[in-house]
Amino acid sequence: MESALNLLIAAVLGYMLGSLPFAVIVSRLLRLEDPRSFGSGNPGATNVLRGGSKLAALLTLLGDAAKGWLAMFVAARVGADATAIAIAGVAAFLGHVFPFTLRFRGGKGVATALGVLLGFSPVVAGITAAIWVAVAALTRYSSLAALAGAVAAPFVMWKIVARPEAVTATALMCMVLAYRHKSNVRKLLAGTEGRIGAGRGSRSV
Repeated sequence: MESALNLLIAAVLGYMLGSLPFAVIVSRLLRLEDPRSFGSGNPGATNVLRGGSKLAALLTLLGDAAKGWLAMFVAARVGADATAIAIAGVAAFLGHVFPFTLRFRGGKGVATALGVLLGFSPVVAGITAAIWVAVAALTRYSSLAALAGAVAAPFVMWKIVARPEAVTATALMCMVLAYRHKSNVRKLLAGTEGRIGAGRGSRSV
């Protein structure tokens, strides 16, 4: 019973942290337009960048990544076991994607997933980030870079960390992330996907 309660607490903690919409918070603090009102309408760093503020996009990226890592860090600090820590991270990711603060219409989870990977292993997070950067630099498609990272991350986690809870959590996040990018996949296949730097009229990530 105590173990189940600990898992529930970890899940609630993670979800609450994940539901903090940094794209909206940062935009309001900097007196910028709500990122849900232009571009893809996605409350994430890529769409904030589309609004023209690199500072806001960077702060959003850092905030979204930090909440995934922080959920795991707090769980670890209060003595949670490995499973509860993993649940806290996944819950933070789900909180970002389905936040109660935005009527369950959140971002696509790339930065928060990266923060969770960092909580498991800085090496895995670094390799996954490097894959994203390489694909984004070569193609200028943020969505394609995210999908490439999502495909690679579970295998990288399995090869480097190989702990069941870490691999399972990574695989679950990547499946949700891939699902959230289904409209982007259709646009990529149709040749209509917006590229990084295309401006606020683009309907990409």
